[in-house]
Amino acid sequence: MKYGVCGGMTIGSIAAQAAYDYMEWSVADLLCPLAPEPAFQAACAAVQASHLPYEVANSFVPGSLKITGPAVDGQALDAYVRTVMERAERIGLEIIVFGSGGARQIPVGFDRKRAHEQIVTFCRMVGPIALAHGITVAVEPLNKAECNVLNTVDECAGLVDEVAHPSIRLLADAYHMMRDGDPVRSIVEHGHLLAHVHIATIPNRYAPGAETCDFTSFFAALAAVRYDGRISIEGKIPHPETELPAAIALMCE
Repeated sequence: MKYGVCGGMTIGSIAAQAAYDYMEWSVADLLCPLAPEPAFQAACAAVQASHLPYEVANSFVPGSLKITGPAVDGQALDAYVRTVMERAERIGLEIIVFGSGGARQIPVGFDRKRAHEQIVTFCRMVGPIALAHGITVAVEPLNKAECNVLNTVDECAGLVDEVAHPSIRLLADAYHMMRDGDPVRSIVEHGHLLAHVHIATIPNRYAPGAETCDFTSFFAALAAVRYDGRISIEGKIPHPETELPAAIALMCE
C-alpha cells in the first residue's frame, strides 16, 4: 500500500517528514486546464520542487462544465479532457479521480435515464484519451448530500462495467461510504475494479485518528481483495504536524 495526502505544497512537506509516499491535489491546481500554458508551467515548477511526487489529481471536471442536463457541450468537454490528459502525462500523474459532483449533478426535473446515458457517453469519450496518456480515471461515489447520482460503490461499479474501458476504474471512499451507510461488502464484490482509495473519518471528515472512527471493516474489505494500491487522506487536517504521523501509524497497523 502507498499512503498519500490531499493538499498543496505546504502540507506536502509535512507529509514527507511523516513518511507518506505521494500527494494528491486538484486538477485545477495541478494542471490549470482552463489556463494558458505559462500557468501550467508554473505549476510544474512547483511540483518539481515539492517534497513528494504528485501522483493523483482529484476534482476532474469543474461544475461550470456540465456532464448531465440540457447544457452539455460535448466539444468543450472533449477539448477540456484532452488538455487535462496531455498535461497530466507531462506532470507525471497516474490517476485522476472522477468525483466532480457539480459537473455530474442531474438537474431538477431532468430525465435520469438520459443523464445516465450522458455520463456513459462522457466516460467512453474519456477512456481512449486517458489510455493514450497512460492515465487511469477512478470513478468516485459521492454521498447524497454532495451529489444526486453515482452515490454508491455498486452504482459506480455498474458504470465502470457498462463503459468497459481499461482506463475507467473504481474508487472507494471510506468517508462517503460510512456517511451514507454504503456497505463494505461492495468493495469485496467489485475489488477487481478498484484503482484508488480515499479515507477520512465520520462525522467531521478528519484524518484517521483525529476523532473516534472505526475503519476495521473498511480495511478488512481492502485486505479481502488484496488491494495494494494508493490510499489518500482526503479531509480536514488542522494540525498536520501531529495528525499526519498519527494517521499513517493507524493505517499501517
